[in-house]
Order: sequence, then C-alpha cells, then structure tokens
Amino acid sequence: MAGGKDLIRYDLLVQDALKGVVRKVLIDSKDGLPGEHHFYISFQTDFPGVRLSNRLREKYPQEMTIVLQHQFWDLNVTEHTFEVGLSFSGIPERLLIPFDALTGFFDPSVQFGLKFDSQDDAEEDEDEEAPPAPQPIRGNASEPMELKQPRKPQPAPDRNPAPETAPAAKAETEVSAEDDKADAAEGGAGSAEVVSLDAFRKKN
Repeated sequence: MAGGKDLIRYDLLVQDALKGVVRKVLIDSKDGLPGEHHFYISFQTDFPGVRLSNRLREKYPQEMTIVLQHQFWDLNVTEHTFEVGLSFSGIPERLLIPFDALTGFFDPSVQFGLKFDSQDDAEEDEDEEAPPAPQPIRGNASEPMELKQPRKPQPAPDRNPAPETAPAAKAETEVSAEDDKADAAEGGAGSAEVVSLDAFRKKN
C-alpha cells in the first residue's frame, strides 16, 4: 500500500552497505594509500565505543574530522571498528572509531563523498509519523497520454444559422453592372464573358 511504514528500513540498509565501502577502502589502505587518494573521515566523538584522549574529547565534544594521507600509522580494521595512529599538533594519538559513529567520508582526489545519518537522527525519523501520501489528481493530468498532435476542436453547430450569402469578391475585381454591359458590347462574340456580381447574390 502506498504511503505504508517502511518496516524493512531501507535507509539503514543502504547506510550499512556504504559503511562497508569505507571499511573495504580502509582495509585496502593498510599498507599505504594508492596514488593521490586521501581520506577525510568525520565521526561523532561522543558515540559509544569511540576511544580518544581527554584532550581531543574536550576540544571536539561532539564531532571531529581526521585526515588519512601521509602521516598515519598502525591502521587496523575490524568488522565494526577501525583504529589508527595520528599526530595532532605534534602529539601522537591513538583513535578507535566504530563505523556506526561515522558521519562522513570524503576523498578529495576523486571528489567522492558519503554522508551518514547519526543513530539519533535515524531514531527520530523512525518515531516521527510519516506524512499522509498525496492524493492523486483525477482527470486528464493523471491519465497516460500519447504524444500526438492535438486535434482541433470541432466548432459547435449553430442553432440559428445565418442566411447564406454569396462569397465576396476582392475590391479590385468588382465592376458595376453598367461597365459589364459596355465591355461585353465592345468585345463582341469572341470576348470573354463577364458575369455581374448580381448573379451571385441571393434572389429574394
């Protein structure tokens, strides 16, 4: 039924699949990044399971972004987390980050990026009731149509038709009855016959 509740949660399945992409990329980068590839990884620092120093947690109480490019070491990737060593202001740190804590992944070398919703946002979306589905508009707009040239509408028959009149000739072809008779007399038997416009008018 249209507008039904998504009990399968396709949005979460897609996010899990995309986090699997990040996991696969990190596994392939354990021995070094290929080419010009480098990663910006954003995550929630207050997410359960995130491990970092108190200094970094105080500086980034909610979210932070790390860069994996040249100076990182001991990258270790498991099914649900990854761990990496980085230097912040010359101080080495060791971070443990669950994949579920990720909020973004970006590779500037190829302009590839992923954005993830936090679990809090997902729970809020689940609690909110879905808005009612828009009602279909009845009529020609909702009917399937073939792309054909529209037919011209036929004029409605006039209940009180006007009396028939003879077609009007152009002004330059109009001649008076007297001129017609004179031309006919001068032309003789072999001349073209000139018909007066009076012949086209309806006789009473």
